[in-house]
Amino acid sequence: MRLEKVDSVQERNKLYLDYIEAKSPKSSWAKSLFHAFLVGGGICVFGQTVSDVLKACFPLLDVNIISSWVNVIIISITIILTGFGVFDRIGRYAGAGTVIPITGFANAIGSSALEFKKEGLVFGLGAKLFYVAGPVIVNGVTFSIIVGLIYSLIGLF
Repeated sequence: MRLEKVDSVQERNKLYLDYIEAKSPKSSWAKSLFHAFLVGGGICVFGQTVSDVLKACFPLLDVNIISSWVNVIIISITIILTGFGVFDRIGRYAGAGTVIPITGFANAIGSSALEFKKEGLVFGLGAKLFYVAGPVIVNGVTFSIIVGLIYSLIGLF
């Protein structure tokens, strides 16, 4: 039955939802969850390994400095993998497992940079680099200020 010949809105919506259900790829949530757990856990294990190696090589370094270096290393590797298109393939396999905040954010910034690079350095790369991640930064800063103000007001009492 074609959608143009359907009389009621409810019947048309049901036909459309049935069509979408028939055309959508079927996936196992258990398999997707396992892949996300495997890759996300692997990224975390890699970060912990880098941290342990840095602690072993530089025992006098502060924990905060080591954590900063781990973040820099993970972000750099994510950006390089995004540039070569490898991170997108990992993301298709792992789904939400690659959205661990630091790797997901680095991928969003790197993907935006690659997408708008052809428009030039100023109007492409410079103007649209934070196109995807900009709202995340703005919301993060805004809500951090709000929570900080609430925390400082509660601390006064």
